[in-house]
Amino acid sequence: MKIKRTILSSAASITLLAALTFGSAVAFAAGSHDESHGHKSAIGAPGEASEVSRTIEVKMFDNYYEPEEISVKKGETVLFKITNAGEFVHEFNIGTAETHAAHQEEMMMMVEHGVLEADKINREMMKMDMGNGKTMEHNDPNSALLAPKEAAEIFWKFADDGELEFACNVPGHYDAGMMGELTIQ
Repeated sequence: MKIKRTILSSAASITLLAALTFGSAVAFAAGSHDESHGHKSAIGAPGEASEVSRTIEVKMFDNYYEPEEISVKKGETVLFKITNAGEFVHEFNIGTAETHAAHQEEMMMMVEHGVLEADKINREMMKMDMGNGKTMEHNDPNSALLAPKEAAEIFWKFADDGELEFACNVPGHYDAGMMGELTIQ
């Protein structure tokens, strides 16, 4: 599947602007942003630096990735070096289409609470207690949330099966096409 580069469309821009300005009708449910981003055994597990077989550099732009597709081998441990080269906040998240859909709701909640703005992240607010000791910290091993010009690394060991994507779940970005296919050979 070839992923085409998509600049944030007018509709997606309006959606993101409305979400950032006014919030959304998504009901607030005290949940943890630091759980269930798809880092279950079906997609793999955090990798060890000593097991890395190769490094893949990923650049995030407004609103696409370079590269647009990634192929890995079963059981391979990859170091992803991720850079946000765009002017907006972006995310690199490894998961299934289903886990991305669930994560998008959590990301919308971050926007509604002022944690995410179009071009910055309030990392202190991420630590805010949402109830029952849950926070909106974005510290999952399969994901990096980056403000413009920030960089991060993810060490990931891929499972033997599963249909995966890498995606940006900032409101409006996935819908505008900011995702790519991750093939396990």
